[in-house]
Amino acid sequence: MGVVPTRLSQLFVRTLREDPSDAEVTSHRLLLRAGYIRRQAPGVFAWLPLGLKVRRKIEAVIREEMDGIGAQEVHFPALLPREPYEITGRWTEYGDGVFRLKDRHGADYLLAPTHEEVFTLLVKDLYSSYKDLPLSIYQIQDKYRDEARPRAGLLRGREFSMKDAYSFDYTDAGLDVSYQAQRDAYERIFQRLGLDYVIVQADAGAMGGSRSEEFLHPTPIGEDTFVRTDGGYAANVEAFRTIVPEAIDHSGFPAPEVVDSPNTPTIPTLVDLANASHSRPDGREWTAADTLKVVVLALSHLDGSRELIAIGLPGDRDVDLKRIEVAFAPAEVEAATAADFARTPQLVKGYIGPWSADGAVLGRGVVAEAPKSRAGKSGRSSEPRTLDAEAPAGHESASSTGIRFFLDPRIVDGTQWVTGANIDQKHVFGLVAGRDFSADGFLEVAEVREGDLAPDGSGPIETARGMEIGHVFQLGRKYAEALGLKVLDENGKLVTVTMGSYGIGVTRILAVIAEANNDGKGLIWPANVTPFDVHVIAATKEPEIHAVAETIAAELEARGKDVLFDDRPKVSAGVKFGDAELLGVPTIVIVGRGAVEGNVELWDRRTGDRQSVAIDSIAALLAP
Repeated sequence: MGVVPTRLSQLFVRTLREDPSDAEVTSHRLLLRAGYIRRQAPGVFAWLPLGLKVRRKIEAVIREEMDGIGAQEVHFPALLPREPYEITGRWTEYGDGVFRLKDRHGADYLLAPTHEEVFTLLVKDLYSSYKDLPLSIYQIQDKYRDEARPRAGLLRGREFSMKDAYSFDYTDAGLDVSYQAQRDAYERIFQRLGLDYVIVQADAGAMGGSRSEEFLHPTPIGEDTFVRTDGGYAANVEAFRTIVPEAIDHSGFPAPEVVDSPNTPTIPTLVDLANASHSRPDGREWTAADTLKVVVLALSHLDGSRELIAIGLPGDRDVDLKRIEVAFAPAEVEAATAADFARTPQLVKGYIGPWSADGAVLGRGVVAEAPKSRAGKSGRSSEPRTLDAEAPAGHESASSTGIRFFLDPRIVDGTQWVTGANIDQKHVFGLVAGRDFSADGFLEVAEVREGDLAPDGSGPIETARGMEIGHVFQLGRKYAEALGLKVLDENGKLVTVTMGSYGIGVTRILAVIAEANNDGKGLIWPANVTPFDVHVIAATKEPEIHAVAETIAAELEARGKDVLFDDRPKVSAGVKFGDAELLGVPTIVIVGRGAVEGNVELWDRRTGDRQSVAIDSIAALLAP
């Protein structure tokens, strides 16, 4: 490191006094105002010198930990050909979520949203024996996703930087070892960066594979909802599994009763009617939990087709849009429209149910088993299923829609429900699951609530918001199988390689750190990622004060500190202090009129404390 400090008068930066109109969250606002980034297009930012210094420090921590577990760095292009993604099916699955382009010869390319395919092909090209494995390789590379609504600055952009690592083993036991090494390294990375995190079970989604865990930073602006218990359970809501009640013996239950229910198209109006006109045998009042709500959704598939599906769930629960999107990915999901209902007159909006007096209305006739129960410490949780099989010809009754019908796992055999009778202004009471209706599958798409019981028996959950900062997957053999990555094992037999995938959002982490480290006046960077170690301010316009400040800055630089020196001669002390607060260097040395008497002021932005320090001791104090 040189002995010349960075002069603020020469630094390529301009701070802003006012908040940018399009800045939605604190990190976005402050990074723009402090001159770390500049917007180029929605979700696309240029990086200025201050931003790059912080970004490179984050990357350095990541590299040190990756290198420490034996991972080796490579670098792929962002512009990649169509063919590898065509083989795995993701060229189509990505839909509108990626940037596609053609070269002058008409060949298809994309700006890579992720690099599983080309990592796999690279290893296939170079390795052929189990003796070459295990292998872990990684890169820090920009990714591109055509977000429909980029928001929150660096937290949800169209261009972003990721560290993506991949492990290659030829046995499942080897994958477990590689996975744990990456997982442990992630914990060290986030601890070194000073980030709070929670490791949660996650849904693998389109990535595929078996084990999947997310590292979430708890924050009110987080896009993810997760659940946790005091007993140590933690999961993303998409991965949460419901404890399934025991089935009920329904022999002897009375037949369902269709009743008039005028003006009751909603759950609250239905409950009011039930309590006013239909007393329960057990004497308690009806609640929304006694009703079966049927939600009709439309799936837009990648081939352009549109399919209606129906989901039955307890009436006191709403569907969770994010859980639905995961369940039906890569199809797009939306509520059924008026036109959809017009094309399907058997669906009587406001009075839909899975049964009618003249036969089944919902379902294709491919009936799933009731949700299996899995023993936990004090309860049982469901293993939901989704069946896509076509129904046998001739299965439908005259009134059947043929619409696939799914149930919430709580709706077990023998439970009784109040639901629509598929006749306008009529509902049915005493409809019994497993006797009067069944489903094509069971889905976990209902909202998850505070107080729901964790599937591991550790008690009631609490919900919180978090921002994903890292994700680790056991991909297994999905990509290796598709792309033909095989090696010879000890017996000379070809075996398919098993893979892990491990991602960290570099630029997102920078924004998360900024979001967690600021006050009302500006950024306050942690010491290990701050763009400069010390910010020296010449607080008056007198040349002799500037000379003292420059001497202090040079001595600190010579002792190994990275120093920002505010040497601007015609800028007032108030503006300099405001910029210092905004830029966020945590240690500030103010050289003012006290320098004449041999003192400077040491300002700790983290605590707000200011103390007078002798000029002769400041360098030894800050750079011993």
